[in-house]
Amino acid sequence: MPEHQNAADREAGRAETILTVFDTAFGDLLAQDPAAFRVKFRKMAASAFAFYRGTAGLYYADLTSGPFEGHGARFLDERTSRVWIHGDLHAENFGTYLNAEGRLVFNVNDFDEAYVGAFTWDVQRLAASLALIGYAKALSDATITELVRAFATAYRSQISALVHGSGEGDAYTLDTATGPILDTLRRARLQTRVELLDHETVIEDYDRRFRKGNGAIELAPDLRAEVLAAFEAYLGTLPPASRTRPDALRVKDVVGRRGIGIGSAGLPSYNLLLEGHTDALENDVIIYMKQGQTPAVSRHVTDPEIRGYFRHEGHRTVISQRALQAHSDPWLGHTTLHGRGQLVAEVSPYAADLDWTDLNEPAELLAVIEYLGRATATMHAAADESSSGHSLVPFSTEHAIDAAISRDESGFVDMLVEFAHAYGDRARSDHQIFVDLFRNGRIPGL
Repeated sequence: MPEHQNAADREAGRAETILTVFDTAFGDLLAQDPAAFRVKFRKMAASAFAFYRGTAGLYYADLTSGPFEGHGARFLDERTSRVWIHGDLHAENFGTYLNAEGRLVFNVNDFDEAYVGAFTWDVQRLAASLALIGYAKALSDATITELVRAFATAYRSQISALVHGSGEGDAYTLDTATGPILDTLRRARLQTRVELLDHETVIEDYDRRFRKGNGAIELAPDLRAEVLAAFEAYLGTLPPASRTRPDALRVKDVVGRRGIGIGSAGLPSYNLLLEGHTDALENDVIIYMKQGQTPAVSRHVTDPEIRGYFRHEGHRTVISQRALQAHSDPWLGHTTLHGRGQLVAEVSPYAADLDWTDLNEPAELLAVIEYLGRATATMHAAADESSSGHSLVPFSTEHAIDAAISRDESGFVDMLVEFAHAYGDRARSDHQIFVDLFRNGRIPGL
C-alpha cells in the first residue's frame, strides 16, 4: 500500500478517535444545547492551542490508552500516581484573583478539572501547551526546547527547595512580581467592583437589580425558588469567616445564564446578586452557581476510593481547589440543584489572565515560564497530608515527587521536552482534522 494511503488511513482512524472522545465527553450536553457547542467549536477551530484547551479528554485518552500511553511512566509509583492535580494545566490557566486575605495574587486558576492522579499528567500538559504557543509565535524548535527545559528545571528546583524548607511563597503579589506578571497584577488592580456592577446591573428604586438581556435570562418563579433553595444549602458549605455578617448574604436578584465558553458549553448556570458586607451599593457582590462538570481525567482513574470520595462534581471542584490553592475565594462553596452538583464562587472584578500576545522575546518568555514551573510545583506540594486536611493523599507529595525525579533528573527534563514537541505536533494535526470534521458536518448532533 502506498505511504500516502497509509497516512490517509491513519488520519481517518484518528478522526474516528476524536469523534468517539467527543461523544464521551460532550454527547449529553451537546444534545441538550447544540447552539452552545457550535460556539465552543468555532472558538476551538480558531487555533491549535484553542483546540488543545478544549480537548482534555483526548489528551487523557492518548496518555492512558492511545499513542502516548506510558510516556513518563518511569517517574510514577504508588504515591506519585496519586496526588492532587489541576487536571487541565495549560499556559493560559494562570492569572490573578483576590484571595481570602484580601491580597491580589497571580497563580494557577480554573480548577474545574481538578482531581487526584499522576503528577506527570499536569506537567506534560503544560509542557505541550508551551510548544503550541511557541510554534504559534514562529519560534524555532531549539527555542521551544529551551522554554520547556526552563519550565521543567524550575519545577524540579522548586520541588527540591520545598523538600529542604527553602521554597518561596506560593504566589506572586504586587510586592514580589516583576515584568509581565506585575503588569497583569496592576491591570487587575485597576479593575473595580463598581465597573463590574455597572456592567451587570442597574439601579431601580434605590437598589441594584441585574440587567436583563445580553446573556442574562429571567427565571420562571418555580425555577427561581429552586435556585434560592440551593443557595440556602450552599451557605452551609462556606468557611465560618464568610458567614460573619448574615445581611451580606441576602439575595437581591437572580438570573439564569448558559455557558458558551470553551470549557463550559451547555452547562446551565445562574448569577446571584448579594448585599455584600455593607449597605453601600458599590459593595454588592455577584456570585455564580454553575453545574459541575465531570473532569476528563476521572474517566481514566479507576480507584474506587477516589471515585467514592466526592459527593458530586461541585463538591469535588471545591475540595480540589481548596486543596490546591492557598487562601482560595472566600465565596467558594457547593450545593445541588435538580440532583446535580453545583459549584458556587464569586464573579470577581479582579480576575485578569496573563496575556501572551505581546510576550515574544525569549528572555521575557523564559522569566514567565520559570515562574509557571515554580507555581506548578508549589501547587502540587500544597495538597498533601500536612495542609489539605483530606485523606485521599496521606503523604508528603513534594517528598514523593522529589524522590521520583531524583532517580533521573536529566531524564525528567528530557522527557518533558520530547513530549512537548511530539504532542504539540499531534495537537496541530488533530486541530486540522477537527476543523475538517466540523466544517463538513461530521460531528453528530450539530
